[in-house]
Amino acid sequence: MSARASVVVPTYLRPDLLERCLDALAAQVFSGAHEVIVADDAASDATRGQVEHLAGRFLANGARLRYVPVRGNHGPAAARNAGWRAAQGEVVAFTDDDCLPDPAWLAAGVRAIEAGADAVSGRVIVPLGSVQPTDYERDAAQLAQAEFVTANCFCRRSVLTAIGGFDERFTAAWREDSDLHFNLLRGGYRVLAVPDAVVVHPVRAAPWGASIRQQRKSQFNALLYKKHPDLYRQRIQRRPPMPYYAAVGSIGLTAIGAAFRRRPVALVGAGIWGATTARFCRRRLRDTSHRPSHVAEMALTSIMIPPLSVGWRLLGALRYRILFV
Repeated sequence: MSARASVVVPTYLRPDLLERCLDALAAQVFSGAHEVIVADDAASDATRGQVEHLAGRFLANGARLRYVPVRGNHGPAAARNAGWRAAQGEVVAFTDDDCLPDPAWLAAGVRAIEAGADAVSGRVIVPLGSVQPTDYERDAAQLAQAEFVTANCFCRRSVLTAIGGFDERFTAAWREDSDLHFNLLRGGYRVLAVPDAVVVHPVRAAPWGASIRQQRKSQFNALLYKKHPDLYRQRIQRRPPMPYYAAVGSIGLTAIGAAFRRRPVALVGAGIWGATTARFCRRRLRDTSHRPSHVAEMALTSIMIPPLSVGWRLLGALRYRILFV
């Protein structure tokens, strides 16, 4: 069956989320044949069986559900590459297994591509169930303000071929979508924002200290900066995170003062460290939950995040051989 459009959904051992996403994709109101490709980064028999079990729901809507195992490189970039390279449609749509596309999502994106766009960025809605969300929930909600994200985008297959798709060195779900966007811009392709192409991205519950584990993604900022230094500074981060570096410097000053028994030096370092940490914690608690458990998490993780973030940034600079701070 030839396809007018192909939808690529990368997944990794999240069967409940995947089924919810596929239910939404099976309900698309779309004229013409299309396909949904599940790119399984775990290449698991369980996911293959799940896809085969759900395939019947799509046939009734003029669609085909396909399973593609990911071999070789892994990560969301590699999974998306495996998906679009197996696609039959000239229009390739991307969403994630934890997203819920609106019934008119596919039609809106395909319509914009067929009208002349080379790529499309849709609208992402991140519903927050609380007036005072957690710091993690507030950060997740920033996805709704992002310029171009793989939770909701469309590209011509010929354009993906021309720019080489996703850079598989981005092995985590971080900055690989910005890299694709920047490649499109640098190539002179026409990228449109289409608010009618809507995807809902519910915020999942996060374990304690999730922000600590997120810091390892900072290494990929160095890779994005190496590839697109001008666009990185214009659209991602205009200047280095100086408060983080101030916190790390004050920790070093405290350690030096203590090691050489220079009490005034150690006290100055500790004072700067305490002030920068308190300011960071207050900022994270502004307009977020003040439950005692959340306040305690913010206090402890605000101590840990600056040195971890700086460490991962510098590791990325070393790994990708770029002067990046």
